[in-house]
Amino acid sequence: MNLFDVYPLFPIEIVQGKGCNVYDKDGNEYLDLYGGHAVISVGHAHPTYVKAISEQVAKLGFYSNSVINSLQQQLAEKLGKASGYEDYSLFLVNSGAEANENALKLASFHNGKNKVLSFKQSFHGRTSAAVKVTDIPKYVAPVNDGLDVTFVALNDIETVRAELQKGTYSSVIIEGIQGIGGIQVPTTEFMQQLRQVCTETKTVLILDEIQSGYGRSGKFFAHQYYGIKPDIITVAKGICNGFPMSGMLISPMFTPVYGQLGTTFGGNHLGCAAALAVLDIMGKENLVENAAKVGAFLLEELKKIDGIKEIRGNGLMIGMEFEQPIKEIRTKLLFEQKVFTGVAGTHTIRLLPPLCLSMEQAQDFLNRLKKCL
Repeated sequence: MNLFDVYPLFPIEIVQGKGCNVYDKDGNEYLDLYGGHAVISVGHAHPTYVKAISEQVAKLGFYSNSVINSLQQQLAEKLGKASGYEDYSLFLVNSGAEANENALKLASFHNGKNKVLSFKQSFHGRTSAAVKVTDIPKYVAPVNDGLDVTFVALNDIETVRAELQKGTYSSVIIEGIQGIGGIQVPTTEFMQQLRQVCTETKTVLILDEIQSGYGRSGKFFAHQYYGIKPDIITVAKGICNGFPMSGMLISPMFTPVYGQLGTTFGGNHLGCAAALAVLDIMGKENLVENAAKVGAFLLEELKKIDGIKEIRGNGLMIGMEFEQPIKEIRTKLLFEQKVFTGVAGTHTIRLLPPLCLSMEQAQDFLNRLKKCL
């Protein structure tokens, strides 16, 4: 049997990682400025993380959600305190797309409506409803095409207001910072007015913080820059530093009903142990503050480099847009300078490193980047 060939692969096999570095099978060291799609939050192979997973799997890796799992409650309490959402509830699943699916479903259960407003250049996942609210038509199969979705330009509050005042929308889903869309940051005024109009029209506001959350932006959630509280927040990626886990933080306005949501693997013992370790490390090592500090340094220094058209982002979620296609620059970074980065479209390089990136490593990256320009 062969693998189903849907990923274009670099001819590199990564076999080990430590902190912000990864190593291929030939022993080459790479600076990881991509974190495996923003997944690695506390660094590769952090000893606290490794210990927590090892000890938990030696006791119990999994049992079903039909019995008490006190690790879930511990995680809910710790996440509530870390994020500032102690009065919200937590529902755990497995992937970002699954978190968004459940958020859209819960919103529709809540108000009985079935239409969704999303934004141009958005990305929310590849499963049934999540892919339909993603603004990439080629990802949408005919079987996914039933959900009624309107796409509006980011920061266009007048169009949003006109749509929501029709009274037909169940929810609005928006990223704290658009990732695949090229690290596009909403304005504070737009986000505050969006919160207001959602409240006025009784439309559920879903904040997709799957890429922009968990400290990456320099605050626990990117929407906290705007001084708002959404009705549902979806998280994944950095929550477990590579172990498959995601969740929804759910406002007290929702009443849970048995059977309304469900999952087989979500919130399993091993995943909860890993997620608890991530929060412990983030707190002890001040990684949210580090993301803010090192990210501010990178944003300022990148603006000084000739050849970059625009720099966008917050914290360690940074987009570098170039006048020319970035394929050659990214290739040089990877194969000549041994730096992993990401892309968004044809002209933007994304930086999504582990939150433990040091000032010295940030400067090292800048030096390597300049050699490619």
